[in-house]
Amino acid sequence: MHNMVIIELLLYFGWTWVGIFVSDDDNGEKELQILKKYMRENGICAAFTIKLTKDNCNYIEPVLSALNSPQVSIIIMCGTFSMYGEVILYRCESALVNKNLLLSPSWVSGSVLPESKYIEINTSLAVDFSSQPFPELEDFVKHYKKLPDIFHDKSYWEILDSIARNKDKNSFISLRLWQGVRNIMHRYRVPSMRSLLLSGVTPRLYGAVEILAKSLHEIFLFLKDKYYENPITGLVQYTRRLHHYIKRMRNTLDPTTPSYYFNDQGEAVHPYKILNLIFKEEATHDNEVGNFTPWGVSGQKLYINPQSIIWRHTQEVPVSRCSAPCLPGSRKKPRETIHICCYDCVACTEGEISNVTDAENCIKCQIDEWPDEKRGQCLPKVMDLISYQNDTMASVFSSFSLFGCLVTGFIFKIFIDHRDTPIVKANNRNLSYLLLVSIFLSFLSVFLFLGRPSDISCSLSKTSFGVFFSVAISSLLAKTVMVCVAFKSTKPGSPWRKLLSVKLSYTIVLFCSNIQVVICVIWLSNSPPYQDTDTQSSPGKIIIQCNEGSDICFYSMLGYMGLLAAVSFVLAFMVRTLPDSFNEAKYITFSMLLFCSVWIAMIPAYLSTRGKYMVAVEVFAVLASSAGLLGCVFFPKCLIILNKSEMHRKSDLLGRRKE
Repeated sequence: MHNMVIIELLLYFGWTWVGIFVSDDDNGEKELQILKKYMRENGICAAFTIKLTKDNCNYIEPVLSALNSPQVSIIIMCGTFSMYGEVILYRCESALVNKNLLLSPSWVSGSVLPESKYIEINTSLAVDFSSQPFPELEDFVKHYKKLPDIFHDKSYWEILDSIARNKDKNSFISLRLWQGVRNIMHRYRVPSMRSLLLSGVTPRLYGAVEILAKSLHEIFLFLKDKYYENPITGLVQYTRRLHHYIKRMRNTLDPTTPSYYFNDQGEAVHPYKILNLIFKEEATHDNEVGNFTPWGVSGQKLYINPQSIIWRHTQEVPVSRCSAPCLPGSRKKPRETIHICCYDCVACTEGEISNVTDAENCIKCQIDEWPDEKRGQCLPKVMDLISYQNDTMASVFSSFSLFGCLVTGFIFKIFIDHRDTPIVKANNRNLSYLLLVSIFLSFLSVFLFLGRPSDISCSLSKTSFGVFFSVAISSLLAKTVMVCVAFKSTKPGSPWRKLLSVKLSYTIVLFCSNIQVVICVIWLSNSPPYQDTDTQSSPGKIIIQCNEGSDICFYSMLGYMGLLAAVSFVLAFMVRTLPDSFNEAKYITFSMLLFCSVWIAMIPAYLSTRGKYMVAVEVFAVLASSAGLLGCVFFPKCLIILNKSEMHRKSDLLGRRKE
């Protein structure tokens, strides 16, 4: 049982790399096997095991070489006390300067090492049996004191001769008892009989005899009831069942304050005390620094007062490890050695943590969690989206969107107020209104991209800007076509005159816009955009985004919008030089060039980003293209209307203004 106490001490102080001195006998071999079994079960390794033999005493170099290991600070002395152990301790005094011994009970009670000689045991820890109450102690001591008076002033041989002549059996027994006690007290240097009886050995023997006697008594009572005439006959048959009755004894003892009892494995257990052996004034003083109570609550059986322990050459607890402890956030990586106590520390991989020291494996965080910087605990992942609460991008985009809406509304008002002027009437006034409305709605569609997305907002945001821009580009295309038709129809008898009607422009807008509407309806009907969460792309983040649903429909929408812009750009570029003072073709050319540039640059940026930055790319493209259409098409006209009123007279519209 004391081996388990030693293991508890090693675990308490974190000593996983220790040396062992063991006596070279059967008891030492048995105790060593038990100790190493417990050590393996608890992850503790023996750096070396040295048997206390005559050869090691004579050839001390291997022992010194083992003791010189700087990682080993604790030496366990197990097995029975051996005089070879005394010699090795004496000869290795220099190597034991920075070592601390951990003595088993046999080394404490069995040796009481000569104080004047073994200073190397100073500050060592020791496990010893706790002193237990001894029944009828005073009566025993009283009778013991009378024994020497019987043989007062007589030699040993005179006493034997007297006993032989008188055949005094009681005197002989008393002599042997007295002589045996004297030998024990002399060997173990016990100052008095009371000290001997209060030590851990005698009460344990008393308890063993008591339990055995009670077990035999129960057997006898059982057989007496079963065999009325000759119970002795039954006793012989039931002797082999003695162990069964002994195990039952644990139920007859008080479990709250037991002196001795049996555990669930049928082992007799008893309390221990932890001693700190202090060498002072040529004497060893036992400083009790803790205890071990085997019947205590699990995890609270060992009590240690570390502040009362005096360590050798240090004020702190010595370290006895093969490798430094792996802190939380890392795990142990075994080295190429047979010892599990020698390892390297490696950081946990991405997405994993370790929250204990010397973790064997890292723990993977849940799908919605991510390790902190030290990888010691899992924290909730950050929601990656353009939020109104704590994201400046939302404020910036909202401000630009509102500003664009205000400017668009201001221009709309200017055009309404000057609707009868030639420059407003030029190139179809109603198409200008429709273009302004579509640009205004494009600015407003930015708010569909901001905040936490939902299935509805995803569907509206992905399709709205496509439809709004298709209407705007269709209006510009219709304006360009009308400029071209108007120029062609100036020749007398030209068939193009039949196309100079309002219906042509509206037909172009409706036809081109409806194709985009059909694409979006098919998209929403079959595989609409929806809210999606991405936990894998960005470490430590949960990307809340809109999934396009159908990539084919999404890129078909963008492709058709690009096709309209390309056709408008080419046609506007062709008619930009037509003689007309208010020809919009050159402005439409610049607007389509800017529009195409924005969306061509947007596509690779969109594909290479994730999370809120992908949304930011979309929003920027919408704002930039809307602002480009508004600025290139309407700002020149507004400048003329507000600052150069003499330039938008009817004569200017007809191109006949004289210089």
